[in-house]
Amino acid sequence: MRGDVRFLLNGEPVSLSRLDPTLTLLDWLRLDRRLVGTKEGCAEGDCGACTVLVGRLVGGALAYEAINACIRFVATLDGCCVVTVEYLKRRTGDLHPVQQAMVECHASQCGFCTPGIVMSLLGLWLAHDEAPSRERIEDALAGNLCRCTGYGPIVAALGRAYEIAGPRQDAFVAERRQVAARLAALGDGEIVAVGEAARRFLAPATADQLAELLLENPDATIVAGATDVGIWVTQDMRRLETAISLGRVADMGAIVDEGARLAIGAMASLASVREALGALHPHLGELLRRFGGEQVRNAATIGGNIANGSPIGDLAPALIALGGELILRRGAARRVLPVEHYFLAYGRQDRQPGEFIEAVRVPKLGAGDLFHASKISKRFDEDISAVCAAFRLTFAADGVVSEARLAFGGMAGTPKRARAAEAELVGRRWTLERAEAAAAALGKDFTPLDDWRASAPYRAKVAANLVRRFFLETSEPGAPTRVAGGLREAAHV
Repeated sequence: MRGDVRFLLNGEPVSLSRLDPTLTLLDWLRLDRRLVGTKEGCAEGDCGACTVLVGRLVGGALAYEAINACIRFVATLDGCCVVTVEYLKRRTGDLHPVQQAMVECHASQCGFCTPGIVMSLLGLWLAHDEAPSRERIEDALAGNLCRCTGYGPIVAALGRAYEIAGPRQDAFVAERRQVAARLAALGDGEIVAVGEAARRFLAPATADQLAELLLENPDATIVAGATDVGIWVTQDMRRLETAISLGRVADMGAIVDEGARLAIGAMASLASVREALGALHPHLGELLRRFGGEQVRNAATIGGNIANGSPIGDLAPALIALGGELILRRGAARRVLPVEHYFLAYGRQDRQPGEFIEAVRVPKLGAGDLFHASKISKRFDEDISAVCAAFRLTFAADGVVSEARLAFGGMAGTPKRARAAEAELVGRRWTLERAEAAAAALGKDFTPLDDWRASAPYRAKVAANLVRRFFLETSEPGAPTRVAGGLREAAHV
């Protein structure tokens, strides 16, 4: 084992051995390093004022991603490089092109949120040789809240940055190979272990090491992207004892096309999963587009999204509708479990002590399959669903429905299939009459949740209407089922 966490901060090496296992990057930057350009606004990954860039090796190349420092633990940064807004200033004293563009476009007023916005724009700027579309810029800014400027000047600022100087001439690009080599030199096969005996942080380098550590510490808290666990610490004030981080386990982050299905490592980020699943069906890409802000999607993982067992997690209904499976591992033993069987009851999942999700298998849609996914929420971006639904119909050669999978989130204590509604469809043709029958049968499947996000009657009504919309959009593709305008305007109609 190695007793220190090693990473780069604004180009300088850092080694930390005496470290609180759940000290957040935000607190460490501000209180220890006095880098106060990174702000605290919400401490739960919503407002983006704490946004920094984290660079890591992906396939041997350096990739920068915007993340929320307020819910990221310092101990999870081993082998990474962290860039804060202070590092953007040129050696000549000039502002970075993104900063200069913000000034010229009058894109800041009070300035509190501005450093986080600059870092989000910088991450996008470094990823594109030419100015991206307005929609792409809006996606990148969805996790940054500005209460006084308005987003028009902020969006315009990125286009202006490309006019000032292209990213190919930027110092970040010029030093990429050098930084990648430095990060590669930090990598080793050791288990990182920091903290005291009562409060430990362990970070294995391989899945085999992870399996052994979990057998030895079956009650440990597993930390993947920390987008949930970080909030336990910052909002619920929990004091974690043993925490085991999966961030260094590179062999669990791959996405492999196996022909009839995708095999997705549990540590694949939701940003990369969005691209892979979006290729299967556009509704899947659009569903994942609305998972938190971009900072959350860069950090959160597919394994963590499923493992937490939330009844309102949006990915589970889609995976259930597709017939997805989990690869669960305990020590050297593995078992395959359908995603729908993983959720036993509210707060309870079919995962044994010492067991973890190693991968997710997602079958591809057949040529004749119909698929549909909807997320209903009060606002488009960064909002938890009131109802999430995913449907798949498979047809026999004669046009009769041979299999129906209708899955909902937010309607029960777990993500769940609507078996009574499915029975109304199997063995029959896909008609408006059958869709109405399936919609009516949902009352047998669910007694919907009733909470501050939505009332039970609202959820019941919406769920039935989503079945109707599924029929209209698959039988009459041109039917006006959504409010005219952009995808954000049509978010929950």
